[in-house]
Amino acid sequence: MRAASLLDVSRDRVGYVPDNPKPLAHADEPLEAPAARATVTALTSAKGQGTPRTLADTAAAAAAPSGTPAGLRLLGAWVRDQMTGWIMAVISIGSVLLAWHLATHYRLDFYVRFGNIPSPAEVFAKVIEVNQSTTFVTNIGISVRRILYGFAIAAVLGVGLGMLIGRYRWFRQISMPALEVFRPIPAIAWVPMSIMLWPSNEVSIVFITFLGAFFPILLNSIHGVEAIDPVLLRAARSLGAREPTLLFEVVLPAALPHIFTGLAVGMGVAWVSLIAAEMISGQFGIGYFTWEAYSLISYPEIALGMITIGILGLLCSSAIRQAARIAMPWQSSASPGGRS
Repeated sequence: MRAASLLDVSRDRVGYVPDNPKPLAHADEPLEAPAARATVTALTSAKGQGTPRTLADTAAAAAAPSGTPAGLRLLGAWVRDQMTGWIMAVISIGSVLLAWHLATHYRLDFYVRFGNIPSPAEVFAKVIEVNQSTTFVTNIGISVRRILYGFAIAAVLGVGLGMLIGRYRWFRQISMPALEVFRPIPAIAWVPMSIMLWPSNEVSIVFITFLGAFFPILLNSIHGVEAIDPVLLRAARSLGAREPTLLFEVVLPAALPHIFTGLAVGMGVAWVSLIAAEMISGQFGIGYFTWEAYSLISYPEIALGMITIGILGLLCSSAIRQAARIAMPWQSSASPGGRS
């Protein structure tokens, strides 16, 4: 009797009376709906397996058919996501082509004049014409070779120097003043000097392409190293990591997001520098093709050269993004930052 009274007193003191023995349902809602039973089953199986689940995962598991394998569900979601992206891309590019066609068809003239601009149909006809010979493809191949050489050298030197400058103060003090003197000079301003410096136009164009990509990669690499949390470095040292291990296994992976940002920016600037150099001093390449078309007053070829440059730049930027996904697999599984 005394034990029962003590139990009642403790209940009153806590202020909790277990009227609802089922915490997954409200007191006025019986847990009998099929969706609720499926949710409870998914929660129970996740708890038994020891795998943490979010509410979104639980709802998806409850809504999915029970006979569909998990791999097929993931594949279907990936296909739907990719199809949505491709459909949006087609709509985006199609709207630009439609606006271009309407502006050239009606010869719009509202300060921006479309009277001499070729239509999309004329550019497409020029694509068929230039592909009947190998000259156009050869120009594309030469430009791609130049951009790969210049960008590869800029990536190696920019990332390497960026890590050293961001990591060691003495190296920063001895190298940054000289680099800051050269950084404001545009790459195109180096064309006359590069012609005198290097033995051939080919090497001078690669050098100008290198200059365009080098400084964005260098500055982003420095910023990535300087932004590393010092706690990571102290933790690695406490575990016995020496300087080479610390540099390649802690500093480099932590700075990779900034490094790939610099690579993406550097690729865009490298294409600008390359096209300008080919227009001024080149004899081959897509920039030379575009400038020659302007000299011959071939408007469809000018538009074709510009579109080709844009497509090549898009492919290079996509390759960098794909390399970033491979080098940083942990970002693929991270939260997209509220992206909807």
